[in-house]
Amino acid sequence: MSDEHPFSRYRDCRIVVLGASGFLGRWVARALSWCGAELYLVVRRAKAAPNFECYDVKGQVVEVNLADSAAVRRFFRRVQPTITFNLAGYGVDPAERDDQTAFQINTHLLQTICHALVDIRDWAWCGLDIVHVGSALEYGAIGGNLAEDSRPNPTTLYGRSKLAGTLALASSCRAYGLRGITARLFTVYGPGEHAGRLLPSLLAAAQTGQPLALTAGTQQRDFIYVEDAAEGLLRLGLARSRPGEIVNLATGQLTPVRRFVESAAEILQLPADRLEFGTIPLRVEEMEHDPVTIARLRRLVGWAPPTPITAGIRRTVEFGVRLAA
Repeated sequence: MSDEHPFSRYRDCRIVVLGASGFLGRWVARALSWCGAELYLVVRRAKAAPNFECYDVKGQVVEVNLADSAAVRRFFRRVQPTITFNLAGYGVDPAERDDQTAFQINTHLLQTICHALVDIRDWAWCGLDIVHVGSALEYGAIGGNLAEDSRPNPTTLYGRSKLAGTLALASSCRAYGLRGITARLFTVYGPGEHAGRLLPSLLAAAQTGQPLALTAGTQQRDFIYVEDAAEGLLRLGLARSRPGEIVNLATGQLTPVRRFVESAAEILQLPADRLEFGTIPLRVEEMEHDPVTIARLRRLVGWAPPTPITAGIRRTVEFGVRLAA
């Protein structure tokens, strides 16, 4: 992580990370561990939680049913965190398609957290009370410039429920005088990414030598390396923002998927004839838009994600080698 000195303010702070066992959650927890924070790592099932030590994460693993509002309130009353990072979500996995659960985790949970924070907030803390991770799918079927004040039109259950959560956070922050922000993420990649996604599929193909079915790769995405995404969230946690403000956490640069694949293939020494472009269709929810606007991110934290795609891919490979050693 670059420029670590601003994060000394997290040292010894009591911090809750919801969704700590997830791909990005582990990297946020890792960054906060380096800062010397007192971490509470909230997971769905403690027995199924990853080995946090592999990520140099130090903290107390806590199993909380986030669909149980009473359990969530009891947990927050007990821990009384200085700041909460909410990375919990339902619907990223294709198997997660229950409407009620989606809105409970992606929307109502935000209302429960905010209500719990009202009575326990740390008035001596100058940062935010809650940093919530949103999604690019909240924008949905709109094109052009995806500025944060664009009128969204989500077309998926995940996008609709996440947008409802963003709006719930903003409303709760205004009603209760809380300091909170929603960071909308786009295409995050890096070590620990779920199997079946683009980079893990390329890594698997390089190991097995099997051909890899791909789309034509003409769609463009804003790829952000996972450590940059985690750093951005920590920076936002110390920012001065309007209650419930939304900010795009992205690079501001679009890259065709085909170029990402070809860059990874070169690094992984994956032969071009193993890349079967155009053999699977684009996803129905695939977004088309101009480069993502990150002016608000720059204004709030004076920073933008610095890691080029090739460097991020190389770091992913190197991290995998270290874990396997």
